[in-house]
Amino acid sequence: MSMSFRIALSGLALALVCAAAQAQPQPAPGAPASSAPAGAAAGAASTPGPSEVVQAAAQGMLQDLDKDRAAYRRDPAKVGQLVDKYLLPHFDTEYSARLVLGRYWRTATPEQRQRFIDAFYHSLLTNYGAALADFTADKLKIYPSTPDPGKPIATVRTEVRRDNGDRVSVNYYMHNTPQGWKAWDVVIDGISYVNSYRTDFGEQIEQQGIDAVIKRLQSGEKPDAIGKTTGKT
Repeated sequence: MSMSFRIALSGLALALVCAAAQAQPQPAPGAPASSAPAGAAAGAASTPGPSEVVQAAAQGMLQDLDKDRAAYRRDPAKVGQLVDKYLLPHFDTEYSARLVLGRYWRTATPEQRQRFIDAFYHSLLTNYGAALADFTADKLKIYPSTPDPGKPIATVRTEVRRDNGDRVSVNYYMHNTPQGWKAWDVVIDGISYVNSYRTDFGEQIEQQGIDAVIKRLQSGEKPDAIGKTTGKT
């Protein structure tokens, strides 16, 4: 499970890193219909589409990584700076966290919601972010996307090659917001990271309460371990 969620964390960043290097992108295979959030109305024609957002961000991230990959491997904080600069502006962390918490989002206070968002993504980055330094353009194939101009949703389909040669389908569900296209879920070989974490966290919140889960994330516990142990309240 940890390898899958390492890809989940790195997923959008991988797409950003590698998209610019795909000189000959292949036509995307037919994508099944997926559930999607009720996003904002589709932007004007001048608004960059999902593939354009990925392409533009990819160039900057890849250039920064290539300047000194050894430094990024030595210092995970530098990877965090790249994520803040290139990934987070294109990921709807609040909407994603709201889906992960499910019904518990409605009962959480605004302060608890923000603490959960911060703790969740900090824990993901702390535990798995260093993997970004080892990804290169040849490890991912990104397919171009052509969203329906009348709909505020899109799916960016990619394929990740692991070190052992296996290929994994990694798709990003995106919606159009007032700030542009943003991803809100990563689906790995058909498994949604939002749905998986919602199940894991929901069981523990039911038993311990949301504050206990937040504290566990803040302490450095891996998010995908939350649902396996009860921790200490």
